[in-house]
Amino acid sequence: MDRYRIGALLLGAALLFAAATDYIPAFIDSEGRVFGLFHLDIYKDALHVVSGLWALASALSRRSAIFFLRVFGTLYFLDGVMGVFTGSGYLDLSIFIDGIRNVSPTIKFLSSVPHLGLGAFGIAVGFSPWRTSSVTV
Repeated sequence: MDRYRIGALLLGAALLFAAATDYIPAFIDSEGRVFGLFHLDIYKDALHVVSGLWALASALSRRSAIFFLRVFGTLYFLDGVMGVFTGSGYLDLSIFIDGIRNVSPTIKFLSSVPHLGLGAFGIAVGFSPWRTSSVTV
């Protein structure tokens, strides 16, 4: 299995974990916030599950995995950048529903880290020039 397919599998696992965090009491604070930072809902959980299933399905072929990593990585990273500045994103339509959120810059940044990290990983792996060795003995 090549790096692209492994990268898609890892992102799939991370996205399914993200959906699960909303249902694991250890990750929820007394105000219902995941990691004390943000509220997830069934809509956002569904987006994470669909993205995770897309990632897992894309891992079936190298070409699909590369496409997924590039598209997903770019979309998620840009959503994270928007979140840093506005506290809202476009993938879950919150920028249109909630507008710019009135929370501290620290909360905006920390809430955006998952999308920045997952997106950066997708971009780094998906656009990497890694090639398999063609040296024969």
